[in-house]
Amino acid sequence: MLSVLGADVPVPLAGGGERAYAALDQAASAPALVRVWEDVAAYAPYYGSVHRGAGHLSRLSTELFEQSRVTVAGFLGIDADDPDRQVVFTRSTTDSLNLLARALPAGTRVFVFETEHHASLLPWRDHDTVVLDAPDSPSRAVELLDRALAEAPPGPRLLCVTGASNVTGELWPVAELTEVAHRHGARVVLDAAQLVPHHRVDVGRLGVDWVAFSGHKLYAPFGAGVLAGRADWLRAAEPYLAGGGASRGVERRPDGGLDVRWQESAARHEAGSPNVIGAYALASACRALTDVGFERIAAREQRLLARLRRGLADLPEVRVLSLFGPDAERVGVVSFVVDGWSSGRLADALSAEWAIGVRAGLFCAHPLLRALLGAAPGGAGECGGGELDAVRVSFGVGTPDEHVDRFVRAVRELVGRSPGGDC
Repeated sequence: MLSVLGADVPVPLAGGGERAYAALDQAASAPALVRVWEDVAAYAPYYGSVHRGAGHLSRLSTELFEQSRVTVAGFLGIDADDPDRQVVFTRSTTDSLNLLARALPAGTRVFVFETEHHASLLPWRDHDTVVLDAPDSPSRAVELLDRALAEAPPGPRLLCVTGASNVTGELWPVAELTEVAHRHGARVVLDAAQLVPHHRVDVGRLGVDWVAFSGHKLYAPFGAGVLAGRADWLRAAEPYLAGGGASRGVERRPDGGLDVRWQESAARHEAGSPNVIGAYALASACRALTDVGFERIAAREQRLLARLRRGLADLPEVRVLSLFGPDAERVGVVSFVVDGWSSGRLADALSAEWAIGVRAGLFCAHPLLRALLGAAPGGAGECGGGELDAVRVSFGVGTPDEHVDRFVRAVRELVGRSPGGDC
């Protein structure tokens, strides 16, 4: 199995001494794969400008950048030579979805569930947006979308949907939702940020029109993301950023204005000096995960996930959050609340006493957390803190068994004592 940087990093404990850090907040940012780091280090001395020089290092960097695009396309099951498909390098999933939002044709109606991460919920605010209720099952999600699309007036339509929840880890019925969307003439963009580190994402098999994801969740935290899929709306849109690289030619008109001929390729939306190291790191992670095989990755993850869930199920004070129920398929992401403890206090104790890093809060998915916890907007939490929130534990390919076991032991010990003035 693949190894990651920082697996043995010692961190200080509140009571003195040190302990190896257990990185269990990988749904936020995953550590770099050792293989990715080694690839980046090997390339670094040869770093040069991309698409902007005739020297050897510039040519090498340009070739590396464009080959990274081909690698990512293959990773997603896209033919890199298909003129109707593009792989655009961005900064993150958030950047990718904002780019697509800028490229939508006038009058596009966007459909999105309230359960989305803010990155896939908020970019559509300037469009006519239909926000669907949180479903209690995958089949209910399909029914809600089918009804909403059937009742909508004609015009261009887009569904934005997550592949795996960043809160519950549950897998969404992407292929089924896409089938319904296409039947009603809607296109689909998949937020694969939480899905792509755990499962193969094949654009052809799922049928989606675009997929967006981030390198920093794919063990390549070097500032790169991807928007990949259909080229027509991207090619017709104004460039996401105006600048060098996005233009093929610029001429000054007699009246003093400028005439610009924009690129037709992915470069149209990649103005400025490209993040070649980020793109190369992301491509390296794609190769590494493909070489290991997602079947092996998923099998090990499910074993760790079952171990974690069994441990939490033995604690009556703990309530694991779920939309679709305990039997739903999910990735290695679990969020929960503990009777008598605020989530922030529990996360602080896990860090200070056990050297375990988790996340506490609303996970940039406020409507979903409120739906799961039954909180009215702006309502106070059970301890009067103003918001209900939760603890999230998440892991990936480099997570040792000991980290999961340590986490379960720590939660068991902490919930067995008084939180000490927490409420």
